[in-house]
Amino acid sequence: MQDKKLKILCFGAGAIGSYVGGSLATRGHEVHFLDRPEAIEKIKKFGIRLVLPVGTFDLTPDNLWSSLDEALIENQFDFSIVAVKSFDTETLIESWSDKKDLIPPVLCLQNGVENEIKISSIVGPDKTISGTVTTAIGRIENGIIVERLRGIGIENKNALTEEIINIMNDAGLQAVGFKDAKSMKWSKLLTNLTTNASSAILGMKPAEILSDSDLFKIEIEQLRETIRVMRAHRISVTDLPGTPVKLFAIIVEKFPHLVSKLILKKAISGGRGGKMPSFYLDLKSNRKKSEVDYLNGAVVRFGKGANMPAPVNEKLTDVLTQLTLGDIPRMEFDHQPDKYKELFML
Repeated sequence: MQDKKLKILCFGAGAIGSYVGGSLATRGHEVHFLDRPEAIEKIKKFGIRLVLPVGTFDLTPDNLWSSLDEALIENQFDFSIVAVKSFDTETLIESWSDKKDLIPPVLCLQNGVENEIKISSIVGPDKTISGTVTTAIGRIENGIIVERLRGIGIENKNALTEEIINIMNDAGLQAVGFKDAKSMKWSKLLTNLTTNASSAILGMKPAEILSDSDLFKIEIEQLRETIRVMRAHRISVTDLPGTPVKLFAIIVEKFPHLVSKLILKKAISGGRGGKMPSFYLDLKSNRKKSEVDYLNGAVVRFGKGANMPAPVNEKLTDVLTQLTLGDIPRMEFDHQPDKYKELFML
């Protein structure tokens, strides 16, 4: 166990916040969770259960906050973790605007490639640390379960990030340092896109989508568009902890559809463990929010910036956004692949 114990503020006590923050707490670090009042009250009542590869832990956190002002007045933190959904980033950082000097260095573990830009605009680039989680985590009652341990990528740029990597490894999180933060984040984005939007729109499991030749072509094209946008911005594909993204990109770009379908169907279906992707869960929750604009939409925005069109990503963003907002009825494309294919003229 590490001798030095750190004080950490975790913005968000959902799956990622509970997993990373909770794992650090099991090693004696002082982890404070800040979330919505209803989420904090639930933790106070039931605690947080962690089912980790090394065992099961039932945490009863003492340091719970629903007010950032109160948390900052009473504590001085070594660093913080942002583990909220990308669609909640702007609301979160708005609460920082009048106290930005008090916000500790921020480790961003969110999906997407634009959150760090927004965070940096408030706290500055020196206090902004990119990160990504590749470990597969499932929700259980009042906690999380690690379904497949892969690891965490951390932008390694100074003494603090070295220390963060060390304490995460001590907690069994299998952290790996990366010098190229953009490559790390965009490579994770590439893995997040596969069958995510299509599963939400169609209400179909990834394996079903990947079994259909025409639906598979749509998946491959959204990924190829993403790789072309990355290349236009001189962002390289890199392997992530437990995730051979370079090989994945080669299969997507170079292999014939018949061959790549056989390989990717097995890899992606096995990786997701039969679960529905996050976009589907967000749509089903009826929160009227989706991360599609922060993933597929980011590909479109960066593509336009490099004069590199991404029409498949743009269509997926548009349709799923309309479904999320209720502008298109949820049943419009539900289990109707032929109607969905017409969107892409297939």
